[in-house]
Amino acid sequence: MSSRYSDPYVAGIALGLVLLAAFVFAGRGLGASGAFAETLAPLAPANAYLASYTGGNHWLLFEILGVVIGGFASALLAGRVRFAIERGPRIGRVSRLAFAFAGGAVMGGGAVLARGCTSGLALSGGALLAVGSWIFIFAAFAAGYLAAPLVRKAWR
Repeated sequence: MSSRYSDPYVAGIALGLVLLAAFVFAGRGLGASGAFAETLAPLAPANAYLASYTGGNHWLLFEILGVVIGGFASALLAGRVRFAIERGPRIGRVSRLAFAFAGGAVMGGGAVLARGCTSGLALSGGALLAVGSWIFIFAAFAAGYLAAPLVRKAWR
């Protein structure tokens, strides 16, 4: 078994085909935040945000389950399955986990405010040629490029 990552061009084509299949068979694109909202909706029926997710789109849960199973299978086939916290030499485990949790919370909060996640906006909206989605894609890449020097020190 190899520890190499998948070829990004092959993975991109595969992701495009999965997105096409989602449009054909489910009638909508991909996205992750709806699955979490769909799971929480029955637990908080008075919540205005979650109330819009009680329509029975349970296929989103299977989408996320497929992401988890597929990610594990990919790591297993590439020989990368291990219990570890990936971090640079200048950051401790607790700090790394705190930053990861904080980043996830910010992204989750942004998904709630935007009423959708980055994968749904970039993948599905971009595939539909939505102008706002393309503006977001360029802005996200620009922000990542500008922020990279700020976090690079933690990984060296």
